[in-house]
Amino acid sequence: MRRVEIRPVDLKGDIGPFIRFPWKVYADDPHWVPPLLFERKEFFDPERNPYFELAEVQLWMAWRDGVAVGTISAQVDKGYQQVQAGTGFFGFFEFVDDADIARSLLQTALDWLRSKGMQRAQGPFNFNSNHECGLLVDGFDRDPLVLMTWNREYYPRIYQELGLDKVKDLYAYWLEPGAIPAQIQRIADRVTERYPAYHVRSIDLKHYDQEVETARLLYNDAWADNWGFVKLTDAEFQKVAKGLKPMIDERLCYVVEHDPGDGSRVPVAFSLTLPDFNQVVKPMNGRRFPLGWLHYLVGRKSWDQVRVFALGVARAHQRKPLGALLYQRTWETCLELGVKGAECSWILEDNLRMRGAIEKLGGKIYKTYRIYGTEL
Repeated sequence: MRRVEIRPVDLKGDIGPFIRFPWKVYADDPHWVPPLLFERKEFFDPERNPYFELAEVQLWMAWRDGVAVGTISAQVDKGYQQVQAGTGFFGFFEFVDDADIARSLLQTALDWLRSKGMQRAQGPFNFNSNHECGLLVDGFDRDPLVLMTWNREYYPRIYQELGLDKVKDLYAYWLEPGAIPAQIQRIADRVTERYPAYHVRSIDLKHYDQEVETARLLYNDAWADNWGFVKLTDAEFQKVAKGLKPMIDERLCYVVEHDPGDGSRVPVAFSLTLPDFNQVVKPMNGRRFPLGWLHYLVGRKSWDQVRVFALGVARAHQRKPLGALLYQRTWETCLELGVKGAECSWILEDNLRMRGAIEKLGGKIYKTYRIYGTEL
């Protein structure tokens, strides 16, 4: 057996080989959507990504006979230690079809987490639940939508060979176009009639900073009780918002406001639906210049499917079915725009309330992602 060498990656050094390694794994995969190289470089730059202020992170690459054969990261998320102390994460776990290589990488990451006092490890998280996460275990017949993960079909088999256990499944639902389901329409109409103090409005990109602050407050409140949730700091949320801005279509993003009786409008819910920019980015093959950027400018209006990226209601208002107002408005707009399909993702397997709402809309599970774990 040829020897596998695991080398640490210096985040302040040449990160290029780590970033470019997936091109080797997915070279012949028709469904893979290459990330934009400039975005990946910025993501892994400790001076430009505020996540590095909130976590200890280490990256490694595996080499065999001088050839790169795998990557992995390990991170101790300080915010998550307040949620589940002693749990560390692994991510960016990419490897050729060889269990020995994957085992060497994983063992290196687990040893590092153990040295940091961690008692268990979970992943893949790239870097936590606010970023891309989960291993695709079912639904390999269609491209991933924007900001969703992708991996080769042999990955789940090797995860099992490594002794990793299921922790949680995350679902992606698919919705076909058509008339809005009558049940959702009735609920939305009933909410409008019974609770006239609630109003839906589109976001205003001219006041983007103000809208971002509204979304930050609602996000950190509405998702606070969700499994795996890590509260975003102001700096992190600003970073995410900056990255999302080029993809946002204000016709697809809404805020529900409540008038407590004094004429004011208090934001209590929001939804963010993104055009599937993977349809635009995929042909660019990671490039922005020269032809890649041209394709982006020309193609950014050619998407015909969307991803419901976030939809949440402030905890104080969750007893009212305000989500129906957001579903109704988003559905109507998608029909007006000629959208051919929508993904709602990701949804926790035990989030029965959200799953029930999506299934009332006619949504069907078409992809399953899994978080794995192991005791240290």
